Amino acid sequence: MRPLAALRALPLVLFALAVASRSAAQTPAAPADAIYTDAAVWTGKGAPLAEALAVRDGKVLAVGTRADVLRHRGPNTRVEPLGGAFVAPGFVDAHVHFLNGGFQLASVDLRAARTPAEFVARVAAFVRTGGPGGTPLPEGQWITGGDWDHEAWGGELPRREWIDSVTARNPVFVNRLDGHMALANTRALEAGGVTRTVVAPEGGEIVRDARGEPTGILKDEAMGLVYAAIPAPTEPALDEAFGRAQAHAFERGVTQVHDVGSFGGWTDLATFERADEDGRLQLRVYSLVPVSSWALMAERVREKGRGAGRLRWGGLKGFVDGSLGSTTAWFYAPYADAPETSGFTVADTAAFARSLMAADSAGLHLAVHAIGDRANDWILGTFERIAAAHGPRDRRFRVEHAQHLTDAAIRRFGALGVIPSMQPYHAIDDGRWAAKRIGARIRTTYAFRSLLDANAPLAFGSDWTVAPLSVMEGLYAATTRRTLDGANPGGWVPAERITAEDALDAYTRGAAYAGFMDAETGTLAPGKHADFVVLSRNVLALPPGDLGAVAVLRTYVAGEEVYRRAE
Repeated sequence: MRPLAALRALPLVLFALAVASRSAAQTPAAPADAIYTDAAVWTGKGAPLAEALAVRDGKVLAVGTRADVLRHRGPNTRVEPLGGAFVAPGFVDAHVHFLNGGFQLASVDLRAARTPAEFVARVAAFVRTGGPGGTPLPEGQWITGGDWDHEAWGGELPRREWIDSVTARNPVFVNRLDGHMALANTRALEAGGVTRTVVAPEGGEIVRDARGEPTGILKDEAMGLVYAAIPAPTEPALDEAFGRAQAHAFERGVTQVHDVGSFGGWTDLATFERADEDGRLQLRVYSLVPVSSWALMAERVREKGRGAGRLRWGGLKGFVDGSLGSTTAWFYAPYADAPETSGFTVADTAAFARSLMAADSAGLHLAVHAIGDRANDWILGTFERIAAAHGPRDRRFRVEHAQHLTDAAIRRFGALGVIPSMQPYHAIDDGRWAAKRIGARIRTTYAFRSLLDANAPLAFGSDWTVAPLSVMEGLYAATTRRTLDGANPGGWVPAERITAEDALDAYTRGAAYAGFMDAETGTLAPGKHADFVVLSRNVLALPPGDLGAVAVLRTYVAGEEVYRRAE
């Protein structure tokens, strides 16, 4: 090119370079896969609401104003306006019996029974229609699940005579909703060898009539007599139960669960592993096994680590006592309506403490069920002694339920950094009748506010199937404490109500922390997993009484939509 022609072409070259430079500036080097706009995005407690969320490769890429987040838009980015919906981190349920839930979804439902007659009618109907395609149950097939609540009809415990006539062909062992007692029909008692002369194992009770005959009610460790006779579920049945439970969780915005076992813990973990290997595991699962098997878990951790991706392990679940509803929770003083007992421990405390000490020495995570005030004081003291003996490390000790506390225990949770892993729905359920059990001790029952004020790291869950797998109902319970019978419109022990944001934090960041997953989940921040839920209304702006009616519109795990509500 001649010099004059080159000079004349220079402006065109510069213009082209400018256009290319501007285009490169407008197209980010790593554009988002998807951007969600027109939303109120709650990223975590104390943070202002954002307007938009960007996702790339299953992780949060950016959150902020619509203009800022749209800077991450590329030519192939999908942009979805959410119509003003509320976006929150995916819900983490810190306490579920997940496979039990999956089986219960296909079993007899006794939770809604309000009279003995309805209890019997529901069992009879399931016998007639609970088989394949609505056919009668095959002879010999066990009927389990149930989740009944005798307080719904005044407190009378069911008896085997209620159901023997409608279940002659099938053994029945249906549990109370708290899982600490169950009703067996005569055929199930015979299968378990439960007779007039059988002595209940330590930590359990066989309820008997005036003649000394078993009524069919077995409590805590005595339940094992019949459980031992129930055939173990097959792997296909377990896999189907998992699939039902996973879909149920996603419909409710739950993206992560801490499973405390349904079938001894190890069967549950094996079921989750199969789902993971087959590509069926979309949910994030932290699987806990019994404390009694701590040596096996320690060996597994040495060989395989603590899991990765969607499935984690390394936690142990143990029990100090039973439940309030079954009068087996361990208190200092006797029950007001059963003065002959103050509850009991379900295991020898000295042996249990030795197991906990050994498990901690192996670096395992401890989560222990304690409901009565004496049980909670015992486990807090045991945790304190373990930490003193083995030195400081990030243990995240958990007390599952932590329901009935002394004032000193509330302060100790905060001082020791022990996690109260609690289930708010229990407060509005048990609150219908708890006062008749423990009287004035309800003052520090389900002490959500007091525990937060003591700087305890609160985590929430459901205890499904003991309570519904529903964060919305949990938020309602924590913020209103209105009991299910409508008898406490101002709240049962109202001083322990908390704000919607505090409750939401316990169901997200707090629960993720309880499972050592807070660095990856629990809040919406760049680099964390894009696990989030889209809700129909802003739960932070609603009157607490309206929280239970908020709908889950969509659920995402690692940026993938796993549930969308039908229009």
